[in-house]
Amino acid sequence: MMRIVIFTDEPGWQGARLREAFAARGCATTFVSLAQCSIRLRTGQPKIRLPGFGAGFPDAAFVRGVAAGTLEEVVFRLDVLHALDAMGVPVYNHGRAIERSVDKTLTSLLLARAGLATPSTLVTAVRTEAKAHIRRECARGHMTVCKPLFGSQGKGVTCIASPEDLPEAPAVNGVWYLQRFVASAAIGAADWRLFVIGGRVVAAMRRSTPGWLTNVAQGGRCQAALPDQELRAMAERAVEVLDMGYAGVDLIQDRKGRWWILEVNSIPAWRGLQSVAGGDIAGLLVDDLLRRCSGGSSCEAV
Repeated sequence: MMRIVIFTDEPGWQGARLREAFAARGCATTFVSLAQCSIRLRTGQPKIRLPGFGAGFPDAAFVRGVAAGTLEEVVFRLDVLHALDAMGVPVYNHGRAIERSVDKTLTSLLLARAGLATPSTLVTAVRTEAKAHIRRECARGHMTVCKPLFGSQGKGVTCIASPEDLPEAPAVNGVWYLQRFVASAAIGAADWRLFVIGGRVVAAMRRSTPGWLTNVAQGGRCQAALPDQELRAMAERAVEVLDMGYAGVDLIQDRKGRWWILEVNSIPAWRGLQSVAGGDIAGLLVDDLLRRCSGGSSCEAV
């Protein structure tokens, strides 16, 4: 029987679905917090201790969460993922993919370099530069979205209409990530979440809200959606550029009909998506990981 570690501090609904899907395929799972792991380094004999695995290793690791913490704590948690990968344990998503997406600056940089449409963005640790940027954007008729460099589910995101709205340095941990606000073509706000597994879009939904923040965790309403080839290609290319096994890609269409990639999440939740999408998303994730363990082919697209 294959033994799978699911890294998470809060298994919740997603963790339960993964455990069920692995069990249906004859795999045993153990929930482990990355904060409880350790690495022992000896010449020629590095060891990684995972609670519940004794002196052995799991057959594969599914990363469902990397808890926030100090820089040192977060780096160490990613080190555990890198160490497992170096020891030959398939890690899904691997540490490099998580590093690329958890840092919004790096995500935007890599997408922009690849020619994928991303909103105009300034990242700076200099408050005067941030205020001057907001002033220029306002003069051009644009609002700005200020996002935490590390964050998800819309937490800490604010909309800025004037330089006076700029958060103080402690509120953004000293770094301002300022992205041009893209006005949705829909009434209120609406964007799309495309779920990519194994290089293919396997499910999609449209999220809408009377306000401006569409995250399901912030009250966004989910509706099943069928993306066209352009949208599929953008999402799949973004995941390829960031070298992820699976991801949630958020896109928005502006009032001129152009699509923009807002974010790429390497540890996406899918409860809202599952409520409107056909198929078993947890099962597709598990199948893709198990195929990677055996060197098989990947998922079918919707």
